[in-house]
Amino acid sequence: MWFHVFMWAFLSSFLVHTVASFVAFRSLRKHKFARYSPLFIFISGILTPLTMGLVTSAAIAGVYRAASFTMTPSYAAVYGIGQTVCNLIFSYTRILATL
Repeated sequence: MWFHVFMWAFLSSFLVHTVASFVAFRSLRKHKFARYSPLFIFISGILTPLTMGLVTSAAIAGVYRAASFTMTPSYAAVYGIGQTVCNLIFSYTRILATL
């Protein structure tokens, strides 16, 4: 159960960060130092679900198991993609607060 939620969170985060790093690479390719920032965006797209996604997926699956509910694949997709959306919202608002 936790593995399906984790895989949805990982794949959706990977897709979002791959697109973001491609856009950053296209717009920053001529900059002297910022051309390497898409690499950090891509790495964060892999490391964030491996840490945060793993823990939250296990917590969601633990609640479902303790309540003796069955998780359908569509619920796993909603929870996994929802983790990525929450991560994007918190990341975006944190950047705006520093400006």
